[in-house]
Order: sequence, then structure tokens, then C-alpha cells
Amino acid sequence: MSEVWLITGASRGLGRAILEAALHSGAKVLATARDITRFVELQAQYGANLATFELDVTDERQARHAVAEAVRRFGRLDVLVNNAGFGHIQPFEHIPTDDFRAEVETNLFGVVNLTRAAIPVMRAQGRGHIFQVSSAGGRIASPGLSAYQAAKWAVGGFSDVVGKEVAPFGIQVCTLEPGGMRTDWGHQARSTLTGLAPDYMASMAAFKALIESYVGNEVGDPERIAQLIVALAAREGLPSRLLLGSDALYVVEVEEAARSEAMQRWKPVSLAADFGTAPPQWPSA
Repeated sequence: MSEVWLITGASRGLGRAILEAALHSGAKVLATARDITRFVELQAQYGANLATFELDVTDERQARHAVAEAVRRFGRLDVLVNNAGFGHIQPFEHIPTDDFRAEVETNLFGVVNLTRAAIPVMRAQGRGHIFQVSSAGGRIASPGLSAYQAAKWAVGGFSDVVGKEVAPFGIQVCTLEPGGMRTDWGHQARSTLTGLAPDYMASMAAFKALIESYVGNEVGDPERIAQLIVALAAREGLPSRLLLGSDALYVVEVEEAARSEAMQRWKPVSLAADFGTAPPQWPSA
């Protein structure tokens, strides 16, 4: 029996690659996006195996309708891929509140909305896979990505908790954390990084230079990542989080090593919070 997938943000970039890989594997897919005209050619190629749904993931009602449409068209829902998202690069001080909120609404609450809608269906079936397409940015801190990374950190924590809650129902929740990929994400994010204020040169200049040199030279192959996701959907015992790409592994290993070192340096202060403990030995500056 062909598995049924629902993919958000499926019209371009990694989402499009996941859509094509899933269809090629024989899956039936409800592909969602804000602009469903981008699916016309694939519909001609895959016919009844591909249904489309115009979706704003920030709208909880639309999210419920999308899941219901997948079940109506194909009878079930086996795999949910929460892929829709975007990012801007700006110092936090300069991000308008509405823009910050918009990133969090899409990158976090979009995931929350679809996950909430899918769980009852998968629970009734006794199985299902939920893939949250996050980022290595959900485990590190990059100057200029406060809204994006705040949402991605939240996606990881949210998904870890929900994964434990729904595991007894046969539902696996896996947060995917890719590094840089050769999609249009970097070009779009970089377009907002203009006219960096002199006050922020010290903290952001190095990251700005890295982004400008890296866009177009990312090591992550979206087609290979899509194929890995299709393979993961056929497996059990998935990790709660999975880094994808050598760059993702590297930056997270460096960040977590630094965090661990800081925790050990400040351990005496942490322990001094308990009843009956002596004043802490403060670490040297």
C-alpha cells in the first residue's frame, strides 16, 4: 500500500525536492503551498497520486482542513513533513516587531498547527512519521538570526516533548537539522542584510562575510537530503533530532563543546544555589 504524505512549503527548494522524491518512491502526496500553480507540471506527470492544497501554515483552521483533505483524498496520513519556513538576517534591535512575529508564526506555529492536526489521525491509525524540517540553527546562535533561530530552537524543544507524548501511539517525531543547502533560502535571507549599522560591525561583520561567501557554495544537496527523508520514513527507531550535512555537524559540535566547557567552568556557581552550600568559587575572567 502506498504511503500518504503531506508536505508543507512544497513548491520550491527543499520542499520541492522532498515532494519529487516522495512521488518517485510511489507515495501519494498532498502538496501544500501558498501558490499551488507551481505544481501543474507534476500533476500532469503523477496524476491522481498528487493532490494540492493552498495553505497558509499560520492559519490553524487551514491546517486542519489540509490534514482532512489528505485523508479525504487518500484515506489516511502516514507522513507529515513540516517544511514551510523563511528567515531574515538583521540585528535584533532593527527587526520590526511585526516582522519578528511573522517569522515565529511561520517557523514555529506553522509546525505546531500541522502537528496538532495530524496527531489524532495518526493516533487512530496506530502509526505515523512527523518530520520537522528545522535547521542546525536550532542548536547554535548566529548574530542576525534572532527571530529565525528563536523559532528553530523552539521547534526542537516542542518536537522533543511531543515525540515523547505520542511515542506510545506508534508516532515518531524527528526534527531534521540541515546545514546550508543550495536552495533559494540563502539568497532570500541575504537580501535583508543591507546597510549594516556601524554599531553592529563588531558582532555581525564576520557572519555577514560568511553568509555572502557561502551562498551558492553550500555543501548540502537538497535532492540527497530529500532521498534520505524518504528512506527515514520507511524506518523505525528514529532519533528525536538528526543533523544533516557535514557543516551542520561541525558547527553544532563546536557550539555544544563551548557550552559544555562553560557549564563546567560555572559549575561551582550552579551548585551554590542549593540549601546549605558554601559561597561559590567564582571562575576567573
